[in-house]
Amino acid sequence: MDYDTLATFSRSWGTVYLMLVFFALCAYALWPRNRDKFDRASRMPLDEDDR
Repeated sequence: MDYDTLATFSRSWGTVYLMLVFFALCAYALWPRNRDKFDRASRMPLDEDDR
C-alpha cells in the first residue's frame, strides 16, 4: 500500500466517518430525553450557590 492509496482511502472514508460522528452528536444533543440535562447545564453559571 503506497501513500496515494492510503490518502485516497482516508479522504473518502474519513469524510464518511466524520459525517456519521457529527450526525450522531447532533442526534444526542437534540434528543428529547437529554433536554433537562442540557437545560440544567446551561443554567449552572447563573446559579448562585453559597458554598
